[in-house]
Amino acid sequence: MKFEIDAENFEPKDVFECGQCFRWNGEENGSYTGVFHNYVLNVEKKNEKIIFTGNCDSFDIIENYFDLKRDYKSIIKKLEVVDDNLRNSISYGKGIRILNQDLWETLISFIISANNNIPRIKGIIERISQAYGNKIEFNGKEYYSFPTPKQLSKASVEDLRKLGLGFRDVRVYETTHKISSGEVKLEELYKVSTNEARERLLELSGVGPKVADCILLFSDLKRFDVFPIDVWVRRVMNELYIHNPDENKVSKKEIQKIADEKFGALQGIAQQYLFYWKREA
Repeated sequence: MKFEIDAENFEPKDVFECGQCFRWNGEENGSYTGVFHNYVLNVEKKNEKIIFTGNCDSFDIIENYFDLKRDYKSIIKKLEVVDDNLRNSISYGKGIRILNQDLWETLISFIISANNNIPRIKGIIERISQAYGNKIEFNGKEYYSFPTPKQLSKASVEDLRKLGLGFRDVRVYETTHKISSGEVKLEELYKVSTNEARERLLELSGVGPKVADCILLFSDLKRFDVFPIDVWVRRVMNELYIHNPDENKVSKKEIQKIADEKFGALQGIAQQYLFYWKREA
């Protein structure tokens, strides 16, 4: 299966390297191959076209995952006029699109991301998928889907520890069992306000404010009115707007106030441009 779209506001490197996802890997030709749901897909930019090749025969599924119906051109127009700082960061990462990732997978992935680095997070998620997910064969290679709550609930704390989760093993175990048992129903989060969804996420083991906001933004909950704050975001917001000689003294409340005032309902997308620009450039 192969699909093509125009490459406007879609740069594979920007999409897959901006910190929102962990199951996409670069190939020698500059394309990226990843697993989502039960599909394997290669995404390549060629002659101002984005080419999707894989085992997914529905363009609707691809369109939804990559949020292709959303008009990023008009989003960029709205954000560019905020100030020169944001305009500069957008010009660096203008090919970013925020994916509609599976809520359950995003939840566990960002619990794993706490105090962790991207290569290690990717390795842990890959090992979890190999141990408990479904095998998918594509182009003579083996890939694995991310396990369902029921599949992952078969893992003991010790099993998770052996996969390299470290202190996160108990947290992933507890949250998995709350969801697989039906005690927590993730589907209810789609029906409530952003603040209510955040409060419910914060009740889960391993979910703090930053992880909750990442889940709200990067999953198919698609809440752009959140502003996840990590060390890079604190750094860039201090450097551009706050100017405290000691960035460690900059409070999240201070950063959030600026995000609310300057970026409003699009602050999640603004955060991605600022984060990616600061970390990469």
